[in-house]
Amino acid sequence: MEISAAGRFEVRITAADVGKRVSVRRLAGNGATGEKFTDTVGVLTSWDDDGMLTITRRDGETVRIPESALVAAKVVPAAPARRRGPAATYGELARVASRGWRPVESERLGEWELRAAAGFTRRANSVLPLGDPGLPLDAALAAVRRWYEERGLPAYVQTATGAEGTQELLCAELERRGWLREVTAELWTGGLAPVADRAEGTGVVLSRAADEEWLARYQRKGVSEVALKVLAGGPSVWFATVPGAGGGAPAAIGRLVVDGRWAGFAAVEVDPGLRRRGLATEVMAALAHRALAEGASAAWLQVETDNAGARALYGRLGFAAHHAYHHYRAPGADGS
Repeated sequence: MEISAAGRFEVRITAADVGKRVSVRRLAGNGATGEKFTDTVGVLTSWDDDGMLTITRRDGETVRIPESALVAAKVVPAAPARRRGPAATYGELARVASRGWRPVESERLGEWELRAAAGFTRRANSVLPLGDPGLPLDAALAAVRRWYEERGLPAYVQTATGAEGTQELLCAELERRGWLREVTAELWTGGLAPVADRAEGTGVVLSRAADEEWLARYQRKGVSEVALKVLAGGPSVWFATVPGAGGGAPAAIGRLVVDGRWAGFAAVEVDPGLRRRGLATEVMAALAHRALAEGASAAWLQVETDNAGARALYGRLGFAAHHAYHHYRAPGADGS
């Protein structure tokens, strides 16, 4: 926090700093041992005329703070130094992740991409807003709603928080307009070689197609032709299978997309009765060996915030969170 030459805390932000990353200390009440303070770091997304500040934290949660409660505050660097993992901008990763999970239909609205795939996953049925839509926000959102209504789909906008160039301001504007945040997950990055070094990947069968055996383990049942197109879409796609005993459903599966220096892991799933035996590591190692052979060096994956088992595994493999991403649903849209 900023401390003056006289040793006092100072508030060094104003309403002109909306959109910048700030660190704020506020008075949170009096305790038995004196005053209590709370610190918040995030993007200043509003400072209204009534003296109320809104700060969006890395995970996308918003904190409202009365100006009168401020004790100290300052603008801080837009993105803290990463302790591990390959360097990458949000824009680079967002485009790589989008190419690795392609919709069956897309259309440009300025620099926004409208994506649809008959409702198969929100990622393939949401707007990716990487820049200016070329219209005022309300007009752009109205065009988005019309586009999805024509396809019988609820309108979603995918946003991100927690890294340089992410969309905290857009999140705040969507929330002010009544858009509902339904899902929050994280995109993690890591080095590819450490994944390959963890296991040999023996016993893992690699294929260019998701066959019936692979689909028998995939968590999304009743996969349609549209879903198969999404699963197979991407620059260089591989499917991994660990055969099950007796010719039943596979013991484990995984999916990989190689795109330049990046390799994206997805759909790493293990028979519940065979978990904690290293099968997920074997699947990821086999896919990592394949990606290294194609010239990739860095890896990414997406994990939901409440998936403790997956987060522990990916942490052991050297991955760390790069940013959080969210799906906002239009007010009144059917999200079923």
